[in-house]
Amino acid sequence: MEKTFDKNSVLSRRGTNASAADEDSAKTAAAFCRLYELIRILRAPGGCPWDREQTPQTMRRDLVEEVFEAVDAISSNDAPHAKEELGDVFLNATMISYMYSQMAERGEGGWTLQEELDELVEKLIRRHPHVFEQSEGKAVADKPVNNSQEVLAQWDKIKEKVEGREQKSILDEVPQGFPPLLRAYKMQKKAAKKGFDWPSLEPTRAKILEELKEVDEAAEQARQNGSEENRAHLEEEVGDLFFAAVNYARKLGVDPELAMNAANKKFYKRFSYVEEQCAKNGVEMVQENLDKMDEFWNEAKRK
Repeated sequence: MEKTFDKNSVLSRRGTNASAADEDSAKTAAAFCRLYELIRILRAPGGCPWDREQTPQTMRRDLVEEVFEAVDAISSNDAPHAKEELGDVFLNATMISYMYSQMAERGEGGWTLQEELDELVEKLIRRHPHVFEQSEGKAVADKPVNNSQEVLAQWDKIKEKVEGREQKSILDEVPQGFPPLLRAYKMQKKAAKKGFDWPSLEPTRAKILEELKEVDEAAEQARQNGSEENRAHLEEEVGDLFFAAVNYARKLGVDPELAMNAANKKFYKRFSYVEEQCAKNGVEMVQENLDKMDEFWNEAKRK
């Protein structure tokens, strides 16, 4: 594929002429075109059998997994690995978008990738009236924005008043398909935007202790009478405890998804060390040897 690209055509939608400062934009556009052409080749007759078999439905899990791998690389401050994983995210997102463009060609719905990107750019311009004079969002940008919180409040106003996305509840903006931990976090952030939030950290912490007490009480009820109703009540109370913990993390400025991912990695490293040491020292991994396993666990922590 031709690796050169007309900078003026790339920048025309911005209403500017190409200059030396725009060289990076033109090179990036050319690189994306190469990726798009590669995907066309892989999906074309005579291309890769695996790629040709995929659909947007079958690619969902791949997309989610690549996003989490990219987040993991970013969290590890591993720039080369982040570059690789973010590239995989681009690949999956672009391939799925190309599948929809193929559906459009066959008259099965869908859209072109150009339409998708144009819509994205127009949306970003519309939602940044404090940056772009031609933004449709100017219609509701009734005051200057001076910080990120004001920008987000203006963003929500544009979605509701200009884009017509008014919903029964602000919580409807949080996708139901999100993982539960992420959905709880996002709903709490949405509610906080409407002023539904404790003004300080202490009552948020107290709520965790309150919910823990209710879990203990429900657990005792389930122990005395393991009825389906009591088990369901215990599950409900545990869910409330998790929800309160997520809220506490949010108030601390901690993303619970990232914190949980870090905790999982830490547990994996330490438990793997326990397994390794048990095998090396001939210690069977059973409850009766818990004290010895704890010793190895503490060794792992010190290491």
